[in-house]
Formats: sequence, structure tokens, C-alpha cells
Amino acid sequence: MTHRRRWFAVRKELHPQQRQLLLIAAFVAPLLLWSAVSYVPFVWHPMMKVTDPGDVSIYAVDALVNRVEFRRTNAETVAEGQRPAVGKRANPVFLPAPHEVARALVTSFMAEPRRTGDLWLHQSLWNSIQVIFWGFVAASLIGVPLGLICGSFGFFARILEPFVDFIRYMPAPAFGPLMVAVFGIYVGPKVAIIFIGTFFQMVLVIAHTTRLLDRGLIEAGQTLGASTPQLVTRVILPGILPNLYNDLRILLGWAWTYLIVAELIGSVSGISFFIYQQARYKNFDNVFAGIIIIGLIGLLTDQVLAFIGKRLFPWQ
Repeated sequence: MTHRRRWFAVRKELHPQQRQLLLIAAFVAPLLLWSAVSYVPFVWHPMMKVTDPGDVSIYAVDALVNRVEFRRTNAETVAEGQRPAVGKRANPVFLPAPHEVARALVTSFMAEPRRTGDLWLHQSLWNSIQVIFWGFVAASLIGVPLGLICGSFGFFARILEPFVDFIRYMPAPAFGPLMVAVFGIYVGPKVAIIFIGTFFQMVLVIAHTTRLLDRGLIEAGQTLGASTPQLVTRVILPGILPNLYNDLRILLGWAWTYLIVAELIGSVSGISFFIYQQARYKNFDNVFAGIIIIGLIGLLTDQVLAFIGKRLFPWQ
């Protein structure tokens, strides 16, 4: 097999070294693009950062001005016989450079809250993790059995899945005012939004996974005299368990995507409060840091679950 075909072979496992190289490239490539946009002026620097305002009264040192406006104002200033402003090309304030975000990742955990009574970042992060945990656990406790039943019995599939399919197209945040009315303004509606955002998808995904089980296994159980409850608990459930575990891993990532919206319902809290507050102060390096923290926690959680899955289901 040629070198190219080894990299792009259909349904073939890559060599461990190839997998490691691609894993590194998956993170290095976006970082290089971000660095190019941040540090190379001719790539994308649409603003001018004023270093000397000259005789332009509307400019101040470190002000960010659109390049077209900067040139126009300087041309008018020179035409009037005055000293033009001096500046260097820069990106907008909402696009901090990688080193600024890296610094914010460290300092944000050590920075004391500005207002008395506000939580430290690690406390806010812990609140967010609890919201995700309880919302996802509640969805799993109900959604997994329902999905298993729908995938196993045509009666329940016909009576439950159409309604579940109908509800899942409704955006979870739309239920926010109702959840506040029912659960108050604190943690309750946030957990409820995570539940709504994952539960209905979970039922349909697990029902589909259940239907993919080899029918020969069910027929073998029936031949051996297994009752209906035994077929579900001793044949179907063990048969789909590895795929069910992977489904829950994917759905957990889905739950994280609802976190920011959920935490803005009622009283703003958690990591969302940190991001929202820093955006108001225009500290966009901290905003990026908060977003990256969520991604890192999600990635770490998924990798830990994948590692556990390989130990629980080594035959997969």
C-alpha cells in the first residue's frame, strides 16, 4: 500500500503514530491560524491602534480606529496643516491574541471578584458542573428506560415517539420563562433546561440504538424460553450496552452546549456569569478563557469516559 493510501484507506485503522500526529495537528492547526490572524499584520488587522494622536483631538493613545477612517482623518488633518496621528495595525478588541488568552486562563482563577458577594471563578465553574450533572442525570434516569422501551416494543414506539419527535424540535431556551415560573430563579430552571435539551434527543437516539441490535439474539432468547421481561433485561440491554454508553457520551456533550443559555435564565450564575460579566467589561481575553475552560472540561470528561468505556467493553 502506498504512503498516501495508508493515510486515506477506507475503514482502515491508522497506525498509532499517525493517530498521535493527527491528534496534535487537530489542535496545532487552529492555533497557527489564530496566531497568524493575531500576529501577522497583512493577514487581518482591520484597525489602527493609535500610538501618537498628533493634532487629532478625537484620538487618544491606545484607541482603536478603523483603518479607512484613520487614513481619512489623517488626510484631513494634513490638509489643514496639522500633525497627523501615528498608529500601528491591530485587530479589534474582541479578538485577543493567544498569549493574552493564555495569560487570562491563569490570572482569571486568581483574580478576586470585583463586587462583594460574587463568586470566584472556580466556584462558578463548580456550580456549572453541578447544573450539567443533575440535568443530565435526571434526563438519563427517565430517557434511557423510555428509549429502551420504545426500541423494544412497537406499541410504545408508536404512542411515544411522535410526541417526543415533535417536542425535540422546540428550542429548549424557549421554555425558560415557564421553567422560571415553575422552579424559581435559581438552580431549578437551569437544570430543567439541560434536561429538556437532552431528554427528548436521548429517547430517540437510544430507541434507534436498541433497534440496531441483531434480531438473531432476540430469537435465540425466545427459543430458549425467555419471557418478555427477560428478553429486555438479559438480552436487549446487555446487547446494546456498549453502544448505549457511547450514546450517553455524545449526549453529554449536547448538554454542555445548552449550559450558557441555561445559566442566563433566572439569576445569572456559573461560568456563564463570568463570561457575561467579562464581556460587559470588554475583557475579551477573559471571555475567550471562559469559553476555552468549558471546552477543556468537556474534552477531558469525554476522554476519561472513553478510557473507562474501553475497560468496560474491551471487545468493542
